Amino acid sequence: MADLERIRALQGRIRQMERTRVDSPAITTVPGLADVLPGGGLKQGAAYSVIDSLSLVTALLSGPSSAGVWCGVIGIPDFGVEAAAANGVDLGRLVLVPRPGKNWLHITAALADAVGVVVTRPLERVSPGDSARLASRLRQCGATLIALGEWPRAEARLSVAGSVWSGVGRGHGYPTTREVLVAVADRTGRPRTVRLMLPETAGGIQPESRQPRDDRQPRDERQPRDDRWPRDDRLPRDGSLPRDGGWSSDDQRLLGAQHVTAVG
Repeated sequence: MADLERIRALQGRIRQMERTRVDSPAITTVPGLADVLPGGGLKQGAAYSVIDSLSLVTALLSGPSSAGVWCGVIGIPDFGVEAAAANGVDLGRLVLVPRPGKNWLHITAALADAVGVVVTRPLERVSPGDSARLASRLRQCGATLIALGEWPRAEARLSVAGSVWSGVGRGHGYPTTREVLVAVADRTGRPRTVRLMLPETAGGIQPESRQPRDDRQPRDERQPRDDRWPRDDRLPRDGSLPRDGGWSSDDQRLLGAQHVTAVG
């Protein structure tokens, strides 16, 4: 009986160590995303998973970066710095490691000691042991991890469920604003969605003027499907920009990104 009690106590300690504390301080997050993320924003010591969307990664970075937090981006050579700057990321507080090689996980852990938010693209499947050790490092230094791809035991999983561009007419104009439908699921699998406008012509990322929706409701109470939202996240046929996955220099020019100097 005593051994059983000790085992139960040990299990409780392990669960406490693995879990991000409820009172973990939240860092600045753009409006809209803050409304649907667990705890009301990105948490220090937590990891988040973003599926196949550099634009969404930029949106998550823009909040803490504009508030003065140092950020790092690892393993994403196609990360568009001009588009990031146009959306509120401070390039003077941004560290880029575009090609970390096979030691990407060790570099991610090392950079977490130096900056507040680390973005990394996993080059291989992350084992539970490696993710647990990195989670411990994140909690110790109070850093936040954003993985571009799947990540074990992520605090939340974010993806773009659909997007619509505006500004392009029939044979004239150019894309100015992208309205995206963002789906967020926490560890319990509870889905929520919110619509964001990015990029905004004046710079920055703005939520659409509507409340985030909790998708856990009876099917007959859901709103009818909006046919404007392509299910595969492709652009409308009258637009010509590529799928979300990084911006080329031409894309950044079309988006009206400001000219910025190279990161030192």
